[in-house]
Amino acid sequence: MNHPLFGIPNIIFITFGGIYSLLCLGSLLIYRLKHRLAAHDYQELTKRINAWWVMVTIIFGAFLVPEGFTITAIGFLSFFAFKEFVSLIPTRRTDHRPIFWAYIAIPLQFYWIYIGWYGMFIIFIPLYMALFLPMRMVLIGNTKGFMTAASTINWLLLFTVFCLSHMAYFLKLPEHVNEHASNYGFILFLVLLAQFNDVMQFTWGKLLGKHPVLSTVSPKKTTEGFIGGLIITTLLAYLLAPFLTPLTVWESIGAGLMIATFGFIGDVSISAVKRDLNIKDSGALIPGHGGILDRVDSLIYTTPLFFHYVYYLHY
Repeated sequence: MNHPLFGIPNIIFITFGGIYSLLCLGSLLIYRLKHRLAAHDYQELTKRINAWWVMVTIIFGAFLVPEGFTITAIGFLSFFAFKEFVSLIPTRRTDHRPIFWAYIAIPLQFYWIYIGWYGMFIIFIPLYMALFLPMRMVLIGNTKGFMTAASTINWLLLFTVFCLSHMAYFLKLPEHVNEHASNYGFILFLVLLAQFNDVMQFTWGKLLGKHPVLSTVSPKKTTEGFIGGLIITTLLAYLLAPFLTPLTVWESIGAGLMIATFGFIGDVSISAVKRDLNIKDSGALIPGHGGILDRVDSLIYTTPLFFHYVYYLHY
């Protein structure tokens, strides 16, 4: 049943109610710990919870507005992720023009989504922009560093725009397949699991972590943290799937394993970039969480994989 005012399923409101309840519980717990165990430093944990209050509220607000505004909001997320990435990498002066055209590609990609043109949505960036941007660079005539610049700009556009734009296309899928929670259920399921996996890997790593899983890329990531996140995230997928998706039991388990595994891959991939550039965080937009890339790193991998997983199984 849909909410009479906002037109989205009541189960979405119930899910957000549960998330806000957990945030209230977490904030209360930190408050009590600060007063009882004043010797311990809970600053990092406090920043993370405060950041979650902001992020959850933004996501909830994006669900309450009409579909076109939600697609636009995801477009802005891709825009800021791309902009943040571009600000981190070294570029040549002659790269500014192809980067400008890469920016132009962002609203076009989300326009194809808005009008429901799946054929153009799926090939525009990986085919047409992948051909156009090097062509534009050739016409400038600067061949020094050409291969590095062309591959880097295309890779950034693919990573931050094409991959994340799959989240918006969930809204254009036929709604009869997911009648209980509508297509918003897919997005909420994906975001919850991807972010919960990050939290669980961090928590289990802190509690039990002893063996680094990729010491040269992300020394704080442990095998124990990865396995703990994998198990808990898969369990959560099994519990949430009947309410937010049409996935069967085994399909939900497969989705949980996939999101946990490739969320980790996305995380360490961005860690590899930051280590290569010798920086700690991609930005400081979100206190306690770094920049946009630090929050969407797991979604970069999991969003297109989960989209095509659902698309193959149910459409």
